[in-house]
Amino acid sequence: MNGLQQVFYLYAIVIVEFLAEYSVFAVMCLHKLDWRKGFFIRAAVSFAILFAAGIPVAWFYSAFGSTLWGRMAVYLFLFALFTVLASRCFEEKFLTVFFCCSMAYAVQNLTYKLWLIVWTTGEYFRLYDGWGANFDLFYRLMYYTVFAICAVLMWFFFIRNLSKKVQSRAFDYRIALLALFILAVTIFLCSVEDLYFAKLSIDRENRFAGTTFFILRQTGNAFSVICCTIALLFASKAVVENELLQEVEYLKYAISQSERQYRISRDTIDMINVKCHDIKYKLDALMVQGGGTSEEAFRELRDSISIYDCTAETGNRLLDTLITEKSLYCEQNGITLSCMIDGEKLGFIEGGDLYCLFGNLIDNALEAVKQLKEREKRVINLVVKGKDGLVLVQEENYFCGKLSFKDGLPVTTKEDKTVHGFGMRSIAMIVKKYGGELTTSVTREIFHLNILFARGTSAADDNS
Repeated sequence: MNGLQQVFYLYAIVIVEFLAEYSVFAVMCLHKLDWRKGFFIRAAVSFAILFAAGIPVAWFYSAFGSTLWGRMAVYLFLFALFTVLASRCFEEKFLTVFFCCSMAYAVQNLTYKLWLIVWTTGEYFRLYDGWGANFDLFYRLMYYTVFAICAVLMWFFFIRNLSKKVQSRAFDYRIALLALFILAVTIFLCSVEDLYFAKLSIDRENRFAGTTFFILRQTGNAFSVICCTIALLFASKAVVENELLQEVEYLKYAISQSERQYRISRDTIDMINVKCHDIKYKLDALMVQGGGTSEEAFRELRDSISIYDCTAETGNRLLDTLITEKSLYCEQNGITLSCMIDGEKLGFIEGGDLYCLFGNLIDNALEAVKQLKEREKRVINLVVKGKDGLVLVQEENYFCGKLSFKDGLPVTTKEDKTVHGFGMRSIAMIVKKYGGELTTSVTREIFHLNILFARGTSAADDNS
């Protein structure tokens, strides 16, 4: 085999095969990311560039692939080129694409090592000696069968959940370091083992003269599998942690916005009540003076203004503002908001948290009852009461459709799960912050939410 034939042989059995396998896992890891405009054209051009670049890489492999640094350089270059081209196809930060490509590399290497464990075991027990002239055909059939099985397993155990969580997530430097660690582990282990155990093989690669080399090879394969698995588990944990940190930041922002909204609402409602109070007195004065307007017309006008002079009295000024504001909305939309609230029992909760907690409670209920056509079902019941050192918050409302639950909380029925659903999660976060217990349930067409605080009364007394 001359030099040119050697290059194309290596291109076919090493470069193309690696790129094909890696591309399968990369597509699995990247497919949930946002596509750029003209994605399919970009992807086609990227793959053309990638496989064309594989020809000079195959020449480099034929010249330096027998050395550790040369083999590592080949795989690093192919990985880097694939990552750069992939970043041109997706509307994501480069770090996000880099992380996904690193994950794909780890999964590809894990699959390859699992294959080597299967193949090397068969070679040791001489299971393939009878294949004869059909050896290459049977080898390929067995290889692709094992690869397909491993690909399915990798999808269900690692890639499926990660690809969902990676979508639209802003990664920081810790994720970049983790991706570099995964990349270094996979490339180094794969290159070192394949290079040196190939030199120990007899007849064909991964077939050894004695038991000692077989055990060493399998130990190395098992070690690589364990390292790749640990790296993938670390990556999964890091992505979940990153997601939770972003969610907490969002919820903190929501709470700060609730504080701001409370101040605006309080001032607005106070101003409206003062103005309406003055207008009622002026109307009373006009009624006494006469002026051509009937008493019934004055009364109707007075009653229509009185709706704005109905400040709730819960014993907590913040809740007074919130309940008054929500009551006005309910009145305008044909919804009954029934409240029996002992606001003094909630003095242990900070203002922003309290506004966010009850604001989300009522807003979630409003979202549900607004969809009901029956007037008698457009009702929200809210109760807060305390006894023997306990504070109980109860909310009930009708709803239509079906509710599904995850981790004890109802899952949002809106299509965009990444944007909606923060209301219930913010409630759970605040309840947990103050040592409470949150439970939700459904009875027929009624949704029940209960919150129990075990230290509310004493804390409230301390603040009074």
